[in-house]
Amino acid sequence: MKSPEELNQELRQRILDLPGVTERPHAGIHEDAYFVGRTMFMHIHGHGHCDIRLALEDQRRILAEGKASQHRWAPEAGYVTFIVRDKNDLEPAMDLIRMSYHYFAGLSVNKLSVKGYQ
Repeated sequence: MKSPEELNQELRQRILDLPGVTERPHAGIHEDAYFVGRTMFMHIHGHGHCDIRLALEDQRRILAEGKASQHRWAPEAGYVTFIVRDKNDLEPAMDLIRMSYHYFAGLSVNKLSVKGYQ
């Protein structure tokens, strides 16, 4: 079983493996903030507490499907919260993170099939 630190490190590496993503540790109130271009698309508080910004339509659908929780402070900006508690949570977290990444990177569905954008 992975420790919270190991899970956080694996999650961090998976996020940084997305093309063009940069990390800014201790960006404002966030422990780790992740950017595509100049846009912060998600951040992590502590070990595994992910605040992920989605398109509002995607946010409504994800919340209705129970795949994430409403963000405590900025739901109007499209944020949802997903907490990675164990290794089984990594892939569902990454599904949401990739959804956000693709939206803010401006990638179309056609580009998603190109190697490197999976």
